[in-house]
Amino acid sequence: MSSSKKYDLVVIGGGPAGYAAAIRAGQLGKKVACVEQERPGGTCLNWGCIPSKALLKSAELYRKIQHSGDFGISVKGLDYDFSKIIGRSRDVADTMAKGIGFLFKKNKVDHIIGTGTVSVPGLVEVTAGKDKGKILSADKILIATGCKPRTIQNLEIDGERVMTSRQALEMKKQPKSVVIVGAGAIGAEFAYFLNAFGTKVTLVEMLDQVLPVEDHESAAVVERSFRKDGIDVRTSTAVENVEVNAKSVKMDLVKDGKSESITAETILLAIGVVANTEKLFSPRLKLDLDRGYVKVGSNYESSVRNIYAAGDIIGPPWLAHVATYEAIQAVNGMFGQGKPQRVTDFPGCTYCLPQVASIGKTEKRLKEEGVDFKVGKFPFQASGKAVASDQSDGFVKLLVDSKYGEILGAHIVGADATEMIAEYGLAMKIEATAEEIHNTIHAHPTMSEAMMEAAAAVFGEAIHI
Repeated sequence: MSSSKKYDLVVIGGGPAGYAAAIRAGQLGKKVACVEQERPGGTCLNWGCIPSKALLKSAELYRKIQHSGDFGISVKGLDYDFSKIIGRSRDVADTMAKGIGFLFKKNKVDHIIGTGTVSVPGLVEVTAGKDKGKILSADKILIATGCKPRTIQNLEIDGERVMTSRQALEMKKQPKSVVIVGAGAIGAEFAYFLNAFGTKVTLVEMLDQVLPVEDHESAAVVERSFRKDGIDVRTSTAVENVEVNAKSVKMDLVKDGKSESITAETILLAIGVVANTEKLFSPRLKLDLDRGYVKVGSNYESSVRNIYAAGDIIGPPWLAHVATYEAIQAVNGMFGQGKPQRVTDFPGCTYCLPQVASIGKTEKRLKEEGVDFKVGKFPFQASGKAVASDQSDGFVKLLVDSKYGEILGAHIVGADATEMIAEYGLAMKIEATAEEIHNTIHAHPTMSEAMMEAAAAVFGEAIHI
Protein backbone atom coordinates (compact mmCIF):
# COMPACT_ATOMS: atom_id res chain seq x y z
CA MET A 1 0.00 0.00 0.00
CA SER A 2 1.08 3.55 -0.65
CA SER A 3 1.71 6.07 2.06
CA SER A 4 -1.16 8.02 3.57
CA LYS A 5 -2.21 11.42 2.25
CA LYS A 6 -3.92 13.81 4.66
CA TYR A 7 -7.20 15.60 3.88
CA ASP A 8 -9.67 17.81 5.71
CA LEU A 9 -12.48 15.76 4.16
CA VAL A 10 -12.67 12.49 2.24
CA VAL A 11 -15.97 11.86 0.49
CA ILE A 12 -16.83 8.30 -0.52
CA GLY A 13 -19.17 8.37 -3.51
CA GLY A 14 -19.33 10.80 -6.42
CA GLY A 15 -23.07 11.15 -7.00
CA PRO A 16 -25.27 14.20 -6.32
CA ALA A 17 -24.47 14.06 -2.60
CA GLY A 18 -20.81 13.15 -2.97
CA TYR A 19 -19.72 15.57 -5.65
CA ALA A 20 -21.75 18.41 -4.13
CA ALA A 21 -20.11 17.81 -0.74
CA ALA A 22 -16.64 17.70 -2.27
CA ILE A 23 -17.17 20.86 -4.31
CA ARG A 24 -18.69 22.74 -1.36
CA ALA A 25 -15.76 21.79 0.87
CA GLY A 26 -13.42 22.90 -1.90
CA GLN A 27 -15.22 26.27 -2.04
CA LEU A 28 -14.50 26.62 1.66
CA GLY A 29 -10.79 26.19 0.99
CA LYS A 30 -10.58 22.68 2.43
CA LYS A 31 -8.32 19.93 1.15
CA VAL A 32 -10.74 17.36 -0.26
CA ALA A 33 -10.71 13.97 -1.96
CA CYS A 34 -13.69 12.25 -3.54
CA VAL A 35 -13.48 8.47 -3.96
CA GLU A 36 -15.70 7.21 -6.77
CA GLN A 37 -15.42 3.82 -8.46
CA GLU A 38 -16.66 5.21 -11.76
CA ARG A 39 -16.66 8.69 -13.21
CA PRO A 40 -18.18 11.56 -11.20
CA GLY A 41 -21.94 12.03 -11.22
CA GLY A 42 -23.09 8.80 -9.65
CA THR A 43 -26.27 6.96 -10.58
CA CYS A 44 -28.31 10.11 -11.23
CA LEU A 45 -26.03 11.64 -13.80
CA ASN A 46 -24.73 8.46 -15.42
CA TRP A 47 -27.49 5.88 -14.98
CA GLY A 48 -30.62 7.67 -13.82
CA CYS A 49 -32.04 11.19 -13.82
CA ILE A 50 -30.08 12.71 -16.69
CA PRO A 51 -29.90 10.00 -19.39
CA SER A 52 -33.50 8.97 -18.71
CA LYS A 53 -34.64 12.54 -19.37
CA ALA A 54 -32.83 12.44 -22.70
CA LEU A 55 -34.79 9.29 -23.60
CA LEU A 56 -38.05 10.87 -22.49
CA LYS A 57 -37.35 13.95 -24.61
CA SER A 58 -36.93 11.74 -27.67
CA ALA A 59 -40.24 10.02 -26.88
CA GLU A 60 -42.00 13.34 -26.35
CA LEU A 61 -40.68 14.73 -29.65
CA TYR A 62 -41.66 11.59 -31.55
CA ARG A 63 -45.17 11.75 -30.12
CA LYS A 64 -45.49 15.44 -30.98
CA ILE A 65 -44.44 14.84 -34.58
CA GLN A 66 -46.92 11.98 -34.85
CA HIS A 67 -49.66 14.45 -33.92
CA SER A 68 -48.29 17.37 -35.91
CA GLY A 69 -51.38 17.30 -38.12
CA ASP A 70 -53.34 18.72 -35.17
CA PHE A 71 -51.23 21.86 -35.59
CA GLY A 72 -51.66 22.04 -39.37
CA ILE A 73 -48.22 20.58 -40.05
CA SER A 74 -47.75 17.56 -42.31
CA VAL A 75 -44.76 15.26 -41.76
CA LYS A 76 -44.09 12.35 -44.13
CA GLY A 77 -41.78 9.40 -43.73
CA LEU A 78 -41.47 9.65 -39.95
CA ASP A 79 -39.08 7.05 -38.54
CA TYR A 80 -36.65 6.60 -35.65
CA ASP A 81 -33.34 4.90 -34.86
CA PHE A 82 -33.53 3.31 -31.42
CA SER A 83 -29.79 2.86 -31.12
CA LYS A 84 -29.24 6.57 -31.82
CA ILE A 85 -31.85 7.47 -29.20
CA ILE A 86 -29.96 5.39 -26.64
CA GLY A 87 -26.66 6.76 -27.93
CA ARG A 88 -27.77 10.36 -27.51
CA SER A 89 -28.74 9.71 -23.89
CA ARG A 90 -25.28 8.28 -23.23
CA ASP A 91 -23.67 11.30 -24.92
CA VAL A 92 -25.66 13.62 -22.64
CA ALA A 93 -24.44 11.67 -19.59
CA ASP A 94 -20.86 11.84 -20.90
CA THR A 95 -21.05 15.61 -21.32
CA MET A 96 -22.42 16.18 -17.83
CA ALA A 97 -19.84 13.85 -16.25
CA LYS A 98 -17.05 15.84 -17.89
CA GLY A 99 -18.62 18.95 -16.38
CA ILE A 100 -18.35 17.50 -12.87
CA GLY A 101 -14.74 16.57 -13.59
CA PHE A 102 -14.06 20.21 -14.53
CA LEU A 103 -15.69 21.42 -11.30
CA PHE A 104 -13.49 19.04 -9.31
CA LYS A 105 -10.39 20.60 -10.88
CA LYS A 106 -11.74 24.12 -10.42
CA ASN A 107 -12.28 23.52 -6.70
CA LYS A 108 -9.06 21.50 -6.26
CA VAL A 109 -10.87 18.27 -5.39
CA ASP A 110 -8.73 15.13 -5.79
CA HIS A 111 -10.71 12.54 -7.72
CA ILE A 112 -9.67 9.10 -6.49
CA ILE A 113 -10.89 6.31 -8.76
CA GLY A 114 -11.82 3.17 -6.88
CA THR A 115 -13.83 1.68 -4.05
CA GLY A 116 -13.42 3.38 -0.70
CA THR A 117 -13.48 1.41 2.55
CA VAL A 118 -13.50 3.08 5.95
CA SER A 119 -10.95 1.07 7.95
CA VAL A 120 -11.10 3.04 11.17
CA PRO A 121 -12.24 6.60 11.95
CA GLY A 122 -10.07 9.00 9.96
CA LEU A 123 -8.77 6.44 7.46
CA VAL A 124 -10.08 5.42 4.03
CA GLU A 125 -8.49 2.61 2.03
CA VAL A 126 -8.98 2.33 -1.71
CA THR A 127 -9.63 -1.40 -2.01
CA ALA A 128 -10.41 -1.71 -5.72
CA GLY A 129 -10.15 0.25 -8.95
CA LYS A 130 -7.47 2.32 -10.65
CA ASP A 131 -6.18 3.83 -7.40
CA LYS A 132 -6.28 0.59 -5.42
CA GLY A 133 -3.84 0.62 -2.54
CA LYS A 134 -4.05 4.31 -1.72
CA ILE A 135 -4.66 5.24 1.90
CA LEU A 136 -6.39 8.53 2.60
CA SER A 137 -6.19 10.12 6.03
CA ALA A 138 -8.94 12.61 6.87
CA ASP A 139 -10.15 14.74 9.74
CA LYS A 140 -13.68 14.02 8.54
CA ILE A 141 -15.27 11.42 6.28
CA LEU A 142 -18.59 11.75 4.45
CA ILE A 143 -20.36 8.60 3.23
CA ALA A 144 -22.35 9.28 0.06
CA THR A 145 -22.46 5.92 -1.69
CA GLY A 146 -26.17 6.09 -2.46
CA CYS A 147 -28.28 3.12 -3.46
CA LYS A 148 -28.55 0.48 -6.15
CA PRO A 149 -31.66 -1.06 -7.76
CA ARG A 150 -33.45 -3.69 -5.73
CA THR A 151 -33.61 -7.07 -7.44
CA ILE A 152 -35.57 -10.30 -7.00
CA GLN A 153 -33.76 -13.18 -5.34
CA ASN A 154 -32.53 -15.87 -7.74
CA LEU A 155 -33.44 -13.72 -10.75
CA GLU A 156 -30.22 -12.94 -12.60
CA ILE A 157 -29.88 -9.52 -14.21
CA ASP A 158 -28.60 -10.26 -17.71
CA GLY A 159 -29.38 -6.98 -19.45
CA GLU A 160 -31.47 -8.67 -22.14
CA ARG A 161 -34.30 -10.73 -20.62
CA VAL A 162 -34.06 -9.27 -17.12
CA MET A 163 -33.12 -5.63 -16.55
CA THR A 164 -33.06 -2.89 -13.98
CA SER A 165 -33.12 0.76 -14.97
CA ARG A 166 -29.33 0.70 -15.37
CA GLN A 167 -29.38 -1.94 -18.10
CA ALA A 168 -32.45 -0.37 -19.68
CA LEU A 169 -30.52 2.86 -20.23
CA GLU A 170 -28.11 1.13 -22.57
CA MET A 171 -30.38 -1.37 -24.31
CA LYS A 172 -28.78 -2.76 -27.45
CA LYS A 173 -32.16 -3.15 -29.12
CA GLN A 174 -35.76 -2.17 -28.49
CA PRO A 175 -37.83 -4.98 -26.95
CA LYS A 176 -41.06 -5.86 -28.73
CA SER A 177 -42.75 -6.42 -25.38
CA VAL A 178 -41.86 -5.70 -21.76
CA VAL A 179 -43.35 -6.22 -18.33
CA ILE A 180 -42.32 -3.41 -16.00
CA VAL A 181 -42.58 -4.39 -12.35
CA GLY A 182 -43.18 -1.33 -10.20
CA ALA A 183 -45.13 1.78 -11.20
CA GLY A 184 -43.22 4.38 -9.23
CA ALA A 185 -41.39 7.20 -11.00
CA ILE A 186 -38.82 4.93 -12.70
CA GLY A 187 -41.38 2.37 -13.85
CA ALA A 188 -43.78 5.03 -15.11
CA GLU A 189 -41.08 6.85 -17.04
CA PHE A 190 -39.82 3.73 -18.78
CA ALA A 191 -43.40 2.70 -19.53
CA TYR A 192 -44.01 6.02 -21.26
CA PHE A 193 -40.70 5.92 -23.15
CA LEU A 194 -40.99 2.40 -24.51
CA ASN A 195 -44.69 2.69 -25.31
CA ALA A 196 -44.06 5.87 -27.31
CA PHE A 197 -41.90 3.86 -29.73
CA GLY A 198 -44.31 0.95 -30.04
CA THR A 199 -43.14 -1.56 -27.44
CA LYS A 200 -46.03 -3.50 -25.92
CA VAL A 201 -45.87 -2.45 -22.27
CA THR A 202 -47.46 -4.10 -19.25
CA LEU A 203 -47.03 -1.99 -16.12
CA VAL A 204 -47.54 -3.88 -12.86
CA GLU A 205 -47.90 -2.34 -9.40
CA MET A 206 -48.62 -4.16 -6.13
CA LEU A 207 -50.34 -1.14 -4.58
CA ASP A 208 -53.70 0.21 -5.68
CA GLN A 209 -52.47 3.07 -7.89
CA VAL A 210 -49.61 4.00 -10.18
CA LEU A 211 -47.18 6.45 -8.59
CA PRO A 212 -48.14 5.24 -5.10
CA VAL A 213 -46.58 8.18 -3.22
CA GLU A 214 -48.50 10.76 -5.22
CA ASP A 215 -51.96 12.29 -4.79
CA HIS A 216 -54.65 9.82 -5.83
CA GLU A 217 -56.18 12.22 -8.34
CA SER A 218 -52.78 12.89 -9.94
CA ALA A 219 -52.18 9.15 -10.22
CA ALA A 220 -55.62 8.67 -11.79
CA VAL A 221 -54.80 11.19 -14.55
CA VAL A 222 -51.55 9.38 -15.36
CA GLU A 223 -53.19 5.97 -15.35
CA ARG A 224 -55.98 7.19 -17.62
CA SER A 225 -53.42 8.67 -20.03
CA PHE A 226 -51.35 5.48 -19.99
CA ARG A 227 -54.36 3.31 -20.75
CA LYS A 228 -55.39 5.66 -23.57
CA ASP A 229 -51.92 5.24 -25.08
CA GLY A 230 -52.22 1.46 -24.98
CA ILE A 231 -50.21 0.65 -21.85
CA ASP A 232 -51.65 -2.35 -20.01
CA VAL A 233 -51.76 -1.06 -16.41
CA ARG A 234 -52.20 -3.66 -13.65
CA THR A 235 -52.59 -2.28 -10.12
CA SER A 236 -53.06 -4.29 -6.90
CA THR A 237 -51.20 -7.02 -8.76
CA ALA A 238 -48.22 -9.19 -7.79
CA VAL A 239 -45.66 -10.84 -10.06
CA GLU A 240 -44.88 -14.46 -9.21
CA ASN A 241 -43.14 -17.50 -10.70
CA VAL A 242 -40.84 -15.67 -13.10
CA GLU A 243 -39.34 -18.07 -15.64
CA VAL A 244 -36.55 -16.82 -17.91
CA ASN A 245 -36.16 -18.57 -21.25
CA ALA A 246 -33.81 -18.06 -24.19
CA LYS A 247 -36.07 -15.59 -26.01
CA SER A 248 -38.77 -14.64 -23.49
CA VAL A 249 -39.78 -14.26 -19.88
CA LYS A 250 -42.87 -15.95 -18.49
CA MET A 251 -44.56 -14.98 -15.24
CA ASP A 252 -47.83 -15.05 -13.32
CA LEU A 253 -49.77 -11.88 -12.54
CA VAL A 254 -51.82 -12.40 -9.39
CA LYS A 255 -54.73 -10.18 -8.35
CA ASP A 256 -57.47 -10.94 -5.83
CA GLY A 257 -56.34 -14.56 -5.68
CA LYS A 258 -56.67 -15.01 -9.46
CA SER A 259 -53.58 -15.80 -11.52
CA GLU A 260 -52.90 -14.97 -15.17
CA SER A 261 -49.86 -16.23 -17.07
CA ILE A 262 -48.15 -13.65 -19.29
CA THR A 263 -45.11 -13.79 -21.57
CA ALA A 264 -42.90 -10.89 -22.70
CA GLU A 265 -39.56 -10.44 -24.37
CA THR A 266 -38.13 -8.60 -21.34
CA ILE A 267 -38.88 -7.92 -17.70
CA LEU A 268 -37.75 -4.60 -16.23
CA LEU A 269 -37.51 -4.38 -12.45
CA ALA A 270 -38.35 -0.98 -10.95
CA ILE A 271 -39.10 -2.15 -7.42
CA GLY A 272 -37.08 0.31 -5.41
CA VAL A 273 -33.52 0.52 -4.14
CA VAL A 274 -31.24 -0.81 -1.43
CA ALA A 275 -28.37 0.91 0.34
CA ASN A 276 -24.90 0.68 -1.21
CA THR A 277 -22.84 -0.46 1.77
CA GLU A 278 -20.99 -3.42 0.23
CA LYS A 279 -17.28 -3.29 1.23
CA LEU A 280 -17.88 0.19 2.66
CA PHE A 281 -16.89 -0.48 6.26
CA SER A 282 -14.25 -2.73 7.77
CA PRO A 283 -15.50 -5.28 10.33
CA ARG A 284 -13.67 -3.24 12.98
CA LEU A 285 -15.90 -0.22 12.40
CA LYS A 286 -19.12 -0.41 14.39
CA LEU A 287 -21.48 2.01 12.68
CA ASP A 288 -25.19 2.13 13.54
CA LEU A 289 -27.42 1.18 10.60
CA ASP A 290 -31.18 1.16 10.14
CA ARG A 291 -32.39 -1.43 7.58
CA GLY A 292 -29.01 -1.06 5.87
CA TYR A 293 -29.02 2.75 5.83
CA VAL A 294 -26.53 4.81 7.83
CA LYS A 295 -28.16 6.39 10.88
CA VAL A 296 -27.29 10.08 11.33
CA GLY A 297 -28.14 12.82 13.79
CA SER A 298 -29.38 16.33 13.15
CA ASN A 299 -25.94 17.39 11.84
CA TYR A 300 -25.61 14.33 9.55
CA GLU A 301 -22.98 12.77 11.80
CA SER A 302 -23.13 9.00 12.23
CA SER A 303 -22.75 7.07 15.46
CA VAL A 304 -18.98 7.29 14.97
CA ARG A 305 -17.47 10.71 15.57
CA ASN A 306 -16.29 12.61 12.46
CA ILE A 307 -17.94 10.13 10.09
CA TYR A 308 -20.91 11.73 8.35
CA ALA A 309 -23.41 10.56 5.75
CA ALA A 310 -25.82 12.23 3.32
CA GLY A 311 -28.00 11.39 0.36
CA ASP A 312 -29.70 8.11 -0.46
CA ILE A 313 -27.41 6.19 1.90
CA ILE A 314 -29.30 7.66 4.88
CA GLY A 315 -32.68 6.56 3.55
CA PRO A 316 -35.70 7.92 1.67
CA PRO A 317 -36.83 9.95 -0.21
CA TRP A 318 -33.98 8.86 -2.54
CA LEU A 319 -34.01 11.99 -4.68
CA ALA A 320 -30.97 13.65 -6.23
CA HIS A 321 -31.95 17.19 -5.23
CA VAL A 322 -32.56 16.08 -1.65
CA ALA A 323 -29.17 14.35 -1.62
CA THR A 324 -27.42 17.50 -2.84
CA TYR A 325 -29.15 19.62 -0.21
CA GLU A 326 -28.23 17.20 2.57
CA ALA A 327 -24.60 17.02 1.50
CA ILE A 328 -24.16 20.80 1.38
CA GLN A 329 -25.84 21.14 4.76
CA ALA A 330 -23.55 18.46 6.22
CA VAL A 331 -20.40 20.15 4.91
CA ASN A 332 -21.50 23.60 6.04
CA GLY A 333 -22.15 22.21 9.50
CA MET A 334 -18.94 20.26 9.88
CA PHE A 335 -16.85 23.30 8.90
CA GLY A 336 -18.65 25.92 10.96
CA GLN A 337 -20.84 27.50 8.27
CA GLY A 338 -24.05 27.62 10.27
CA LYS A 339 -26.35 25.02 11.76
CA PRO A 340 -27.14 22.25 9.27
CA GLN A 341 -30.78 21.79 8.32
CA ARG A 342 -32.57 18.48 7.82
CA VAL A 343 -34.98 18.09 4.92
CA THR A 344 -38.66 18.71 5.60
CA ASP A 345 -40.58 19.64 2.46
CA PHE A 346 -39.18 18.68 -0.91
CA PRO A 347 -40.53 18.40 -4.46
CA GLY A 348 -41.09 14.99 -5.99
CA CYS A 349 -41.23 14.77 -9.79
CA THR A 350 -42.09 12.19 -12.43
CA TYR A 351 -41.22 13.07 -16.03
CA CYS A 352 -43.54 10.94 -18.12
CA LEU A 353 -46.34 12.74 -19.94
CA PRO A 354 -48.37 14.02 -18.29
CA GLN A 355 -45.72 15.09 -15.79
CA VAL A 356 -46.40 14.84 -12.08
CA ALA A 357 -44.95 17.07 -9.37
CA SER A 358 -45.79 17.49 -5.72
CA ILE A 359 -44.59 18.94 -2.44
CA GLY A 360 -45.90 18.57 1.07
CA LYS A 361 -48.76 16.33 2.12
CA THR A 362 -51.51 14.58 0.17
CA GLU A 363 -55.23 14.81 0.88
CA LYS A 364 -55.13 11.26 2.20
CA ARG A 365 -52.37 12.09 4.65
CA LEU A 366 -54.09 15.22 5.94
CA LYS A 367 -57.33 13.31 6.49
CA GLU A 368 -55.46 10.60 8.38
CA GLU A 369 -53.92 13.28 10.60
CA GLY A 370 -57.29 14.93 11.23
CA VAL A 371 -56.17 18.29 9.82
CA ASP A 372 -58.83 20.86 8.93
CA PHE A 373 -57.92 21.96 5.40
CA LYS A 374 -59.31 23.50 2.24
CA VAL A 375 -58.74 22.45 -1.36
CA GLY A 376 -58.20 24.71 -4.34
CA LYS A 377 -58.14 23.00 -7.72
CA PHE A 378 -57.80 24.39 -11.23
CA PRO A 379 -57.94 22.24 -14.40
CA PHE A 380 -55.61 22.91 -17.32
CA GLN A 381 -58.67 22.57 -19.56
CA ALA A 382 -59.55 26.08 -18.39
CA SER A 383 -56.06 27.45 -19.16
CA GLY A 384 -55.77 29.35 -22.43
CA LYS A 385 -52.05 28.58 -22.75
CA ALA A 386 -52.62 24.87 -22.06
CA VAL A 387 -55.43 24.58 -24.62
CA ALA A 388 -53.48 26.56 -27.24
CA SER A 389 -50.51 24.25 -26.71
CA ASP A 390 -52.64 21.09 -26.81
CA GLN A 391 -51.55 20.34 -23.23
CA SER A 392 -54.83 20.53 -21.37
CA ASP A 393 -54.64 17.24 -19.44
CA GLY A 394 -54.29 17.56 -15.69
CA PHE A 395 -54.70 20.15 -12.98
CA VAL A 396 -53.15 22.11 -10.13
CA LYS A 397 -54.31 21.28 -6.62
CA LEU A 398 -53.48 23.28 -3.51
CA LEU A 399 -54.09 22.04 0.04
CA VAL A 400 -54.34 24.84 2.58
CA ASP A 401 -54.78 25.06 6.36
CA SER A 402 -58.33 26.28 6.99
CA LYS A 403 -57.44 28.70 9.78
CA TYR A 404 -54.26 30.43 8.64
CA GLY A 405 -54.07 29.77 4.90
CA GLU A 406 -50.73 27.96 5.28
CA ILE A 407 -49.88 25.75 2.30
CA LEU A 408 -49.79 22.14 3.45
CA GLY A 409 -49.36 20.44 0.10
CA ALA A 410 -49.40 21.09 -3.63
CA HIS A 411 -49.95 18.69 -6.51
CA ILE A 412 -49.57 19.36 -10.22
CA VAL A 413 -50.19 16.91 -13.04
CA GLY A 414 -49.73 18.10 -16.60
CA ALA A 415 -47.25 19.73 -18.94
CA ASP A 416 -44.39 21.60 -17.24
CA ALA A 417 -45.50 20.37 -13.80
CA THR A 418 -41.91 19.62 -12.80
CA GLU A 419 -40.84 23.18 -13.60
CA MET A 420 -43.81 24.84 -11.93
CA ILE A 421 -43.67 23.10 -8.55
CA ALA A 422 -40.75 25.26 -7.38
CA GLU A 423 -43.05 28.25 -6.91
CA TYR A 424 -45.07 26.39 -4.31
CA GLY A 425 -41.85 25.13 -2.73
CA LEU A 426 -40.64 28.70 -2.27
CA ALA A 427 -44.03 29.72 -0.93
CA MET A 428 -43.87 26.98 1.70
CA LYS A 429 -40.29 27.89 2.59
CA ILE A 430 -41.12 31.54 3.30
CA GLU A 431 -44.53 30.65 4.78
CA ALA A 432 -46.49 32.49 2.11
CA THR A 433 -50.23 31.90 2.18
CA ALA A 434 -52.64 30.87 -0.54
CA GLU A 435 -54.07 34.39 -0.44
CA GLU A 436 -50.64 35.87 -1.18
CA ILE A 437 -50.21 33.57 -4.18
CA HIS A 438 -53.73 34.50 -5.31
CA ASN A 439 -52.76 38.18 -5.13
CA THR A 440 -49.50 37.70 -7.04
CA ILE A 441 -49.94 38.67 -10.68
CA HIS A 442 -48.97 35.83 -13.03
CA ALA A 443 -48.31 36.57 -16.69
CA HIS A 444 -51.03 35.74 -19.20
CA PRO A 445 -51.11 33.39 -21.01
CA THR A 446 -48.88 30.98 -19.10
CA MET A 447 -49.20 27.51 -17.63
CA SER A 448 -48.26 28.99 -14.25
CA GLU A 449 -51.48 31.02 -14.18
CA ALA A 450 -53.11 27.79 -13.07
CA MET A 451 -51.15 28.04 -9.82
CA MET A 452 -52.66 31.46 -9.10
CA GLU A 453 -56.11 30.22 -10.07
CA ALA A 454 -55.79 27.17 -7.80
CA ALA A 455 -54.95 29.52 -4.93
CA ALA A 456 -57.98 31.63 -5.81
CA ALA A 457 -60.12 28.48 -5.92
CA VAL A 458 -59.36 27.88 -2.25
CA PHE A 459 -61.58 30.90 -1.54
CA GLY A 460 -64.06 30.26 -4.33
CA GLU A 461 -62.64 33.19 -6.32
CA ALA A 462 -61.10 31.54 -9.38
CA ILE A 463 -62.17 33.51 -12.43
CA HIS A 464 -61.93 30.91 -15.17
CA ILE A 465 -63.87 28.03 -13.59
